[in-house]
Amino acid sequence: MVKNILALRFANVFYEAVWDRRHISNVQITFKEPFGTEGRGGYFDEFGIIRDVMQNHLLQVLSIVAMHPPKSLRSEDIRDRKTEVLRRILPIQLEDTLLGQYVGTRDSNRPGYKDDETVPKSSITPTYAQCVLHVDNDRWRGVPWVIKAGKALDEAKMIIRIQFKDMVNALFPNLARNELILQVSPKESVTIKTIVKEPGLSTNLAMSELDLTYHKRYQDLKIPDAYATLILDVLNGDHSNFVRSDELDEAWRIFTPLLHQIEKEEVVPLPYEYGSTGPKGADEFPIERAGYKPTAKEYHWEPKTAVNGGKL
Repeated sequence: MVKNILALRFANVFYEAVWDRRHISNVQITFKEPFGTEGRGGYFDEFGIIRDVMQNHLLQVLSIVAMHPPKSLRSEDIRDRKTEVLRRILPIQLEDTLLGQYVGTRDSNRPGYKDDETVPKSSITPTYAQCVLHVDNDRWRGVPWVIKAGKALDEAKMIIRIQFKDMVNALFPNLARNELILQVSPKESVTIKTIVKEPGLSTNLAMSELDLTYHKRYQDLKIPDAYATLILDVLNGDHSNFVRSDELDEAWRIFTPLLHQIEKEEVVPLPYEYGSTGPKGADEFPIERAGYKPTAKEYHWEPKTAVNGGKL
């Protein structure tokens, strides 16, 4: 799905036409794991969630979503564009960061992070983090990018949520915002939240969706594992999805000041229960820091059911 971002952006005129600060309000990139550090707590405690996931994996995804069109699909042309984006990202501020550390559940069926014998009882290593980044170029200036990652959460998911700006239209006031949602895992899908008129004689509007769920649309094709794809890239000499040394330098430039400040000030992460959605304030974070507007509570999406022998 990450590789598919290039096709979505540069093979479809309507995506690239609105892929900038004039149309996009905010972007969220989320990585959630439903398990903790069981068996590797001592290793994880040396690094924390920011170094483990955000500085590398999520920042790479951000650079692909944000980059300008490459000159070609050659590996070095793609990596040149990714590096250009990273060079324009401002260092992250502590006030734009939320840290958390999971604790055991009340019924004690799930252990907390510091219940691991290999983790110091005084550890303040975060297992959850949300950060707001800003890309200081003409395409993205003023658009907040929220990246968040956490362990021991409620589900396994990696998702890219692009929320567009409010529709300025006197005909239909107070509309919900359109969103493009790319679910990278566990089930690859592309969903566009869109406004439609409700069926019937009324003129009421409702939120609906255009949905492409890969395992349903492409039932006759085997979708390879992500690491299998990367191994094939190695064998084919394709470096486009691997980090170049200058990309790595820029990634550390963005995160190192924040990491040093967290360690110097000994910032204590907020507790959250194993299996929850994160620490207190996590759900409000993108609303307050990035201006994200949640869709109305009455909107509920149900996956499409395959018909005609599985063909849609």
